[in-house]
Amino acid sequence: MAHRIWKRFSLTSLPSWETDMVTIKSEREIALMREAGRILAETHERLREYVAAGITTGEIDRKGEEIIRSYGCVPSFLGYEGYPASICVSVNDEVVHGIPDKKRHLEEGDIVSLDAGVIYKGYQSDAARTWPVGAVSQEAAKLIRVTEECFYEGIRYARSGNHLNDICSHIGDYAVSFGYGVVYDLVGHGIGSEMHEDPEIPNFRMNRKGILLKPGMTLAIEPMINMGRPDVCWTDDGWTVVTDDGSLSAHYENTVLITDGDPEILSL
Repeated sequence: MAHRIWKRFSLTSLPSWETDMVTIKSEREIALMREAGRILAETHERLREYVAAGITTGEIDRKGEEIIRSYGCVPSFLGYEGYPASICVSVNDEVVHGIPDKKRHLEEGDIVSLDAGVIYKGYQSDAARTWPVGAVSQEAAKLIRVTEECFYEGIRYARSGNHLNDICSHIGDYAVSFGYGVVYDLVGHGIGSEMHEDPEIPNFRMNRKGILLKPGMTLAIEPMINMGRPDVCWTDDGWTVVTDDGSLSAHYENTVLITDGDPEILSL
């Protein structure tokens, strides 16, 4: 679940994620988060099977909650700051946090982003996927593919000794190279016993290095990429974020562990 930036970054002030303590997880905590990630990965794979024309977004949410609870886990999102569902289901120009609806049917040619989180024995995992609904346009398929590629471009630099901006800049630069808009008002985040922990993780190049990455940090890295401009707005429900220009948007997220070597993707 994306974190909202309440104030844009300035060149003169240090944002919270450069001054607050970022938690280093113990081996026990990492083991619990690894299991949470495994369960969430399986949840997404099972939900993918239901993505088809005719299903309602409300039905996807119902099935998602059933799957999560079948593993003995709790849906992270349900009730979080008042969010009324277990799965964020965002369609077409909806960037994130779409509220499922029992009367809203997916249609052939749509793209749909499913964002979900699980809590396993007090520890969390957060991941999102964007899927095509049946046959989609070449432009839509490319957006989905490039958004996922943005994530992998970023985590190439998610290594101990690098800085946060090494991740952020490579995500954003890759998206911009295709002419896409990188959302500025929403970012990724640290994760652990809480869904949203420090640091905030932008998907764009910052004007500072950001925190030094260290083994044991766990990060929810989540490119949110628009086919058009980067501008977004919130709908009247207070949750659903849409592109300002009505263009398509895609979302891809995983929970990532910083190690002494290559990063470990916990939610695959």
